Amino acid sequence: MTPRPPRFALYRSHPELILNLGSCLAVLAIVAIVSYLLARERDSVELSAIRSSNNIVQLIESDILRNVELYDQSLKGLIWAVGRKELPNIPGPLRQRLLFNEAFVDRKRGDVLWLDKQGNVVGDSTSSVPRTANFGATGVFQAHQRDANLGLLVGPPFKAQLGDLDWCISFSRRISGPDGQFAGVAAGALRLSYFSELFRRLDIGDDSSINLINTDGQLLARQPSRAQAPLIGTNYADRANFKRILNEQSGSFTARSSSSAKLRIYTFARVPQLPLIVLVAHSADEVFQSWRRTAIMVSVATGVLCVGILWLTLLLGRELRRRHEAEQGLETLASTDSLTGLANRRRLDQVLRQEWARAQRNRKPLAVLMVDVDHFKAFNQRHGHAGGDHALREVAKTIEACIRRPADLAARYGGEEFQVVLPETDLAGAHWLAERIRASVEALAPFADDAHSVTVSIGIGVSGTQHDLARVLGAADEALYRAKAKGRNRVEGPAD
Repeated sequence: MTPRPPRFALYRSHPELILNLGSCLAVLAIVAIVSYLLARERDSVELSAIRSSNNIVQLIESDILRNVELYDQSLKGLIWAVGRKELPNIPGPLRQRLLFNEAFVDRKRGDVLWLDKQGNVVGDSTSSVPRTANFGATGVFQAHQRDANLGLLVGPPFKAQLGDLDWCISFSRRISGPDGQFAGVAAGALRLSYFSELFRRLDIGDDSSINLINTDGQLLARQPSRAQAPLIGTNYADRANFKRILNEQSGSFTARSSSSAKLRIYTFARVPQLPLIVLVAHSADEVFQSWRRTAIMVSVATGVLCVGILWLTLLLGRELRRRHEAEQGLETLASTDSLTGLANRRRLDQVLRQEWARAQRNRKPLAVLMVDVDHFKAFNQRHGHAGGDHALREVAKTIEACIRRPADLAARYGGEEFQVVLPETDLAGAHWLAERIRASVEALAPFADDAHSVTVSIGIGVSGTQHDLARVLGAADEALYRAKAKGRNRVEGPAD
């Protein structure tokens, strides 16, 4: 089995990669945390807007119920008074007070009428002398005429026929005779401008609105009222948002307005026991305006921070790369022979131990060549140290050129001796390579005017028959001595 790499080996071999990966993870973590906090803050802002809208809806709902109750009490009081037999004999002012209780009727909000069975006005809360009008053709009057069990009926918005009441909604009850026959209608009109005044006191933003809609989809009141805003009486029955509001009765949701296509937060509730819906439509732009400014500031600051981290990472990575290259350069210098450029003795010993362990583990042969330059001392005396150094460099280049496999290693053993390590190479392969090296060195051009060419003697040691690295090296050394003894410029294998 291949031994496991030491701990932190990846960091030692790829420090820049680890640094970049860590920085990217840190930036992603920062972005994720900031995004989560901004999203949570946005949800908080939305919930706060919904709570505020719910409070407005409940306030308006309570006010509507109070007004409806006042009108209903006034209508019931009118019906009771109409049924009194002594009513025709009561003097005018007293009769007016009996018919229309001022505690229930506020002229600023609207008026109350007593209609006979033909629809003519016979009693008027605004004056003891009734105004002249007939409501017999109205849908509300005819509904009471047909059905005795309607109770309190809230009518659709209408333009007032009497006075300056402008747009109103009606509250009405049937007046029945002693035998249950239709005897008329008690009707009250409530100004829709009353709700507009109520809504105006509530500040919800320029692009948001408070609306009162009946269950038929007709707009009864709206604030703020602008030139491009829908008119009173506009029908929303076919709009998808209204259908959802009508179906859910109360709650809130976010959707685009069908008229302006802007994103809005709708909060709504149906008034209990009445065909009325209170709707607050908040502009999403207004609700999230402050959050958006904060989000932009935080995003810019986070972006600057992340860019700074990545920039510093690049600078640090460049320094680590330079340091790594310097360390590799120093390591190369420490493991390279300065004269020949081959591996030095220190590097040779490391490779020999590694390759021997691998050969033993994989049960593969390991061959070692001992190469010695023939008659080098005499050559050195003839040409001096400079000539000798030149000869050694040429021999080293030749040996290195003959080695083709990446795992093979040529090293300077010492002086004029070289050693070649050949992993997974048997005796035949080692002999072939040794002969090639010998022939290539012999083919080198003679140095200067020297009549003798440079030659080498080579001894081979193979681990096939040896079980100790020292014995393999010793066998190669012995083979080298035999090559020298037999005349040099030859290759000798291990002794049998």
